Amino acid sequence: MSNAPCHTGMVYLVGAGPGDPGLITLKGVECLQRAQVVVYDYLANEQLLAHAPDDAELIYAGKIGGRHNQDQEEINRLLVEKGREGKVVVRLKGGDPFVFGRGGEECEALSEAGIPFRIVPGVTAALGAAAYSGIPLTHRNFTTSVAFVTGHEGKDKSESAIDWDRLSLGNGTVVFYMGITTLRSNMERLLRHGRSPRTPVALVRWGTAPTQQVLTGTLADIADRAEAIGFKPPAVTIVGEVVGLRDKLAWFDNRPLFGRKILVTRAADQAGEFAAMLADRGAVVLECPTIKLVDPESWEPLDAAIRGIGGYDWLVLTSVNGVRRFFQRLAALGLDARALGTCRVCAVGPKTAEAIRAFGISPDLVPSDYKAEGVVAEFGKLAMSGARVLFPRADKAREVIPCELKRMGARIDSPVAYCNVMPDRLPPEALFALEKRTVDCITFTSSSTVHNLARMLGSDLLVDMLKGVAVASIGAITSKTCRELGLKVDIEPARSTLECLTEEIERHFHSPR
Repeated sequence: MSNAPCHTGMVYLVGAGPGDPGLITLKGVECLQRAQVVVYDYLANEQLLAHAPDDAELIYAGKIGGRHNQDQEEINRLLVEKGREGKVVVRLKGGDPFVFGRGGEECEALSEAGIPFRIVPGVTAALGAAAYSGIPLTHRNFTTSVAFVTGHEGKDKSESAIDWDRLSLGNGTVVFYMGITTLRSNMERLLRHGRSPRTPVALVRWGTAPTQQVLTGTLADIADRAEAIGFKPPAVTIVGEVVGLRDKLAWFDNRPLFGRKILVTRAADQAGEFAAMLADRGAVVLECPTIKLVDPESWEPLDAAIRGIGGYDWLVLTSVNGVRRFFQRLAALGLDARALGTCRVCAVGPKTAEAIRAFGISPDLVPSDYKAEGVVAEFGKLAMSGARVLFPRADKAREVIPCELKRMGARIDSPVAYCNVMPDRLPPEALFALEKRTVDCITFTSSSTVHNLARMLGSDLLVDMLKGVAVASIGAITSKTCRELGLKVDIEPARSTLECLTEEIERHFHSPR
C-alpha cells in the first residue's frame, strides 16, 4: 500500500517586497498564514515569517557568508519535493518573483513536474528603493521611459546581451539590479556608448529598510565615490536626470531619527505602539522587554471586589494594563460596564482614559498630573472621608495612592490585577547591540524596566554598557530609579506619556549628526 499523499500540494511564489515588511501585499500575507512550508531568501525581511503558522517548516535558501546556501537547482528540487508531499508551500522572494528573482525558472520546474503554482507579485527593488529615496523613475519633465537591467550577466555569456546603445543614447531612466561589483564597468559602458558624463546617478543600498544608504554622484565619478567609502551590495543603481529630484523629494532618510538605534524595554505585548512611533520617525527599534506581565497567583481578591463593585464610590485605574485586566475579570464573571452603577471612575493618564472609553465609560476624573502624587492632589479636593475606593494594581505598584487616600479617611481595597516579572533572558539581538556599542538610545517607561535590566545584566555591567548611550526616561520616578543605579538621564519629557517621550527623543537627536 502506497504512502504517497492523495493530493498534490500548491506552491505560491510570493514577492516579499524590497525590505520594509509593510510593503508585502495582503494576498502575500494570506498565503503565509496558511503555509505549511516557507522557503525564504536572504532579501526577504524575516519579520514576515511571523505571519506563518507556528508549526510551519521554515527553510532558508538565501546566502551565508556571501555564498548561496542552496543553488537554484536545489531550490527547484525542494519546491517540487514539498509540492509532491501535498504541502502548501510559500516561496518567499525578495522584491518581485518575476523581476530578476528567478521566479520564471522555479515555475518552469514546477510546471514540468506537474505541481500547481500561483504567483503573488511584490514591490520590486527598483520601485521601492527609488520611492524611498525620493527619486521618481519617470517624470514628464525629464523622461517617460525606464529600463530595468541586470547589473551582472551570467558568467557563461561570451558577450553582453544588453543593448548598451539604446540605454545610453536616450534620456530614459536606467536601473541596474545587483550591480555594485560591476559598477565601474557598467558606468564606463554607458559613457562609451554616448551617455553624458554629467548624468546623475544614485546607489541605494538596503532600499526601504531603516539601514538604507544612498550615495549620489554622476556617471563620471560615482564609481570613485563608491570605492572611496567602501559602498557594498546589495544595492540598485539608478541612472538618469530624475536622480536630481532627490534633493527636493527625499523623505525617508530625512526623518528626524533616521538610522538611530533605539532600545525599547517595555513588555513585549506593550511595545508595539511605542516602537511604531519611533520607527515612523526613522529609528531602528530593538525590542528588549525587561518585564513580562503575568496573572496574579489568585484572582479571588479582585473577583470578590468586582462582585461588590456597586458598593464602591470610586474605581481608580492607573494604566491600560489595569483597564484590560479589570474588564477581562468583569467579563469572566458574566458582568459588563453596567455593573459599575453609580461608582465613579478615575483614569490616570490619557491612554488609560482612552482605554476606559472603549468600554463605553467616560471617566469622571482624569488628573492633569499622571504621577501618584498628582492623583492624590486631585482626590484631596474631594470629600473622601468614608468613601470606598477600589484600586486594582500591579503587584509592585507604589503605595502612595492607597496610603494617602486612607489618610484622607477613605476605605481602600487594592487587589493585584497583574504581576510584573523578569523575562527568562534578554533578546540576543538587543544584547549583541549593547555589547557592540551600536545603540544610540535606551528607553525606560517604568522603574521596573530599569530595576529588571540591572538585575539581568548586573548594575556595574549596565552602567558600563550604557556609556555613551542616551538614556530616555518617561518621568521623574523612573529617572530617580535610573540615577540610583548610576545612570545619567539625558531625556525626560515634561508629561509622562509615550507621545511626549517620543517627541523629547526626537528633540534630543534633532541636531545634525
